[in-house]
Amino acid sequence: MANVTNSLKRKLIKPMSGQMDMVFFLLTMLLLVIGLVMLFSASYANAYYLLGDSFRYIKNQMIFAVAGVAAMLFISKVIDYHIFHRLVYLMMGISLVLLVVVFFMPALNDAHRWIFIGSGNYSISFQPSEIAKFSLVVLFAHWMSINPKSTRSISGLIPYFAAMGAIMLLLIPEPHLSATVIIAVLAVIMLIIGGMNLKLLVAGAFAGVPSLLLLIFIMGKWDRLMGRVSSWLDPFLDARGDGWQTIQSLYSIGSGGLMGTGFGNSRQKYLFLPEPQNDFIFAIVCEELGFFGATLILMLFALLVWRGFVIGMQAKDRFGSYIAFGLTTQIALQVILNIAVATNTVPNTGIGLPFFSYGGTSLMMLLGQVGVLLNISRQTKPGSE
Repeated sequence: MANVTNSLKRKLIKPMSGQMDMVFFLLTMLLLVIGLVMLFSASYANAYYLLGDSFRYIKNQMIFAVAGVAAMLFISKVIDYHIFHRLVYLMMGISLVLLVVVFFMPALNDAHRWIFIGSGNYSISFQPSEIAKFSLVVLFAHWMSINPKSTRSISGLIPYFAAMGAIMLLLIPEPHLSATVIIAVLAVIMLIIGGMNLKLLVAGAFAGVPSLLLLIFIMGKWDRLMGRVSSWLDPFLDARGDGWQTIQSLYSIGSGGLMGTGFGNSRQKYLFLPEPQNDFIFAIVCEELGFFGATLILMLFALLVWRGFVIGMQAKDRFGSYIAFGLTTQIALQVILNIAVATNTVPNTGIGLPFFSYGGTSLMMLLGQVGVLLNISRQTKPGSE
């Protein structure tokens, strides 16, 4: 038994001697710090009025942030990303099981998206969809690296679409439409990066989009989807109902002007904008920091995404490249989708802003994925630095 344990440790733990990408690391830490500051500003009113403790959200988030940064540094230094070649099917299996478990958990806001562990002040919750996104990226990277031609034929694409479809079949009835969209778009982008024929992409889009809509209808989520679309087209149709959140978000963004009302001076966070610490935290950012402050934060995200792609291009093998491209794309998609929702560019889907929105376990998962990217950066191909 001891020999097996020692062998497993040797495979899992392999301290890296290379230098991690400091630009990517510093951008991550800067966004994390700004995110924590803005989370406190956005959340303290809600926390005080609803929970009796102005510091409830920020205290919890700080604990997970410290744990997440520690995990990020450990993974970047010690866990060789090549281990995911061996763990990929186990990870995907666990992800699918957890996506089933959520249906046996209590509903929150009419949705079964969370797994709850513990009770009272000692309970934690997490969304298995976050694990599923990471597992999908690793699975696709694994298949594309061991068989580069698999994305260029219909038969080769079947396993990819089967994996994506299995996750989406479990996400739709939760319902978790935002995660469904991210999974679908992320999968397609990775396949394009992997060399998928554009004709197959067009054919897949013509077949896939109607199939997805039909699936949503069959699972009884059509009315929910259409309600979101109606509220998006004209939130004032139901200004005190489905349109309330969007309207308050737009008021908040418009109130910021060029320079903002100043840190801590948002008015919409005082019980006007529901859940300002979560999906609509960007609206509070715009209100308090204004157009210039929000633009600066978007530039930081753009630089982070750019640097993540640089890591992918400098990776020493296909597997590392595909993982880096996939994880970076996931971050970019979540930023784009969150801001699009806050500005009513797309229907309300309920997705957090990376490093900013409240959610301890999702923050830890995100920082863990950053650790994987940093580990890839430590193992750059010769001559890339």
